[in-house]
Amino acid sequence: MEGNLKNHYLWGAEHFSKEAPGILYDLRPIKGPGGEEAKGLHAAWITLNNPAQYNSYTTQMVKGVIAALQSASCDHSVVAVIITGAGDKAFCTGGNTKEYAEYYSFRPAEYGEYMDLFNGMIDAILGCKKPVICRANGMRVGGGQEVGGACDITLSSDLAIYGQAGPRHGSAPVGGATDFLPWYMSIEDAMWSSISCEQWSAYKMAFKGMISKAIPVIKDGGKWVRNPLVVTDRFVDDGEIVYGEFVKGDSAKKAREYLKTAPTDFELLDKEINSLVWTFTNLFPGCLINTVEQVRLKKKFFWDQAKVINRHWLAANMSTEAPLGFGAFNSRKETGKDVIDFILYRQLVAQGHPVDAALAEKVMPKKK
Repeated sequence: MEGNLKNHYLWGAEHFSKEAPGILYDLRPIKGPGGEEAKGLHAAWITLNNPAQYNSYTTQMVKGVIAALQSASCDHSVVAVIITGAGDKAFCTGGNTKEYAEYYSFRPAEYGEYMDLFNGMIDAILGCKKPVICRANGMRVGGGQEVGGACDITLSSDLAIYGQAGPRHGSAPVGGATDFLPWYMSIEDAMWSSISCEQWSAYKMAFKGMISKAIPVIKDGGKWVRNPLVVTDRFVDDGEIVYGEFVKGDSAKKAREYLKTAPTDFELLDKEINSLVWTFTNLFPGCLINTVEQVRLKKKFFWDQAKVINRHWLAANMSTEAPLGFGAFNSRKETGKDVIDFILYRQLVAQGHPVDAALAEKVMPKKK
């Protein structure tokens, strides 16, 4: 009977918070191309609200994302989910390295519990009964890249940068990147992105097939300006495609200076988001979600093969390399460096030195 629906929610609003760091969850009305409102229908916006730390997710925030996705799944008024970050600098840079360094280091059992929550977050995206859109409003790095890769479609600010960080900072991108990237791009591109920790532009990611669109967000003097740090003309230089690559030399210096004060406006990005949600709204909901989940199954197959194994490896790694990597990154303001001395570390390990406090003292960056 109408208005007599059962309650299938697991959580209330206790996992959402307007205070940072936290998760914002709000329902926004769906509007058509002419601004007409589809009454009673909504898009669920999940915002990673930790801009001071580039929207890195704390343990509590991971719980909030899971709760928000479950709420959106159960809400028949919700047509689609949008996951984004607060501010204009970052979508998400992954797990909160301060929390990793100061709490989870040398606590492998605790980190295993945390990874159960992280795996639950990725599962919640892949199992959401609504299409999930990643609105990449800025940096999508490390675990943020993995959260975004689990989403169904990405629409991105053209100022956003993409990449992994694990092998450089004491971990491995096994929270989804090694599962998802080979589906999006060539196996060698996936390999290099995973191990190099290079930062790629939104245009390059669109060119490689990782995201759907890179959209200008600088509006200067009433005109839209594409990211000046990136080559956006499609051409080949000496047989090498340079579209989407970062400019160099004086051009890069001038671009960085301009970007310090360039005004950002997400009007075009949100227009694309709204257009996509409107497309979803004008489809049979049952047929839509079955189609979405059938495509997701290909990513989910490989995610499910390794997520439990990787959970245990990541937990064990919290007693070896992870504390070194996260510790170096967390102390970068005091030392001026965000990584250990890799050469010395390898030399000591090759000599049979145990990975202990004495080794850490030798390879960790020193305070200035």
